Amino acid sequence: MLVTRYNPNNQMKDFRRGFDLLNSMLDNMGGVQTTTAQYDFIPTVNTREGEYAYHIEVDLPGVKKEDISIEVVDGTLVISGERKEKKEIKKDNYYKTESSFGKFSRSFSLPEEADIENIHAESADGVLEVVVPKLESAKIDKVKKVEIK
Repeated sequence: MLVTRYNPNNQMKDFRRGFDLLNSMLDNMGGVQTTTAQYDFIPTVNTREGEYAYHIEVDLPGVKKEDISIEVVDGTLVISGERKEKKEIKKDNYYKTESSFGKFSRSFSLPEEADIENIHAESADGVLEVVVPKLESAKIDKVKKVEIK
């Protein structure tokens, strides 16, 4: 049998380790948002490449056009903004208020053939679509056959 000296700090260390593990598991569960994050929510994004342009669709329910900013900084497309949503329900003996606030930012590296001068965006039904056209030189076939003389 191994004899060890009693140390009350060992129990406290085990308790703290278990408590930290529980906190990290709760933080990682879906739908839990911490207030220490730089951004309060991250909108979902669909991207696709067409023949003449790149398309970026961002789901932004409850976000007004005036609260969205789109910028190109050093070859990076940055979509950012703020969601300010408040719902109130008033009935005879019932009053309910739900508020949802938060900042967001998403960044996308643009390829060299992106025409940053002609980027345009539209917002409808809570979906922002950003279209990044390709330069004319990118529309030419990328395969060139060289004739041997």
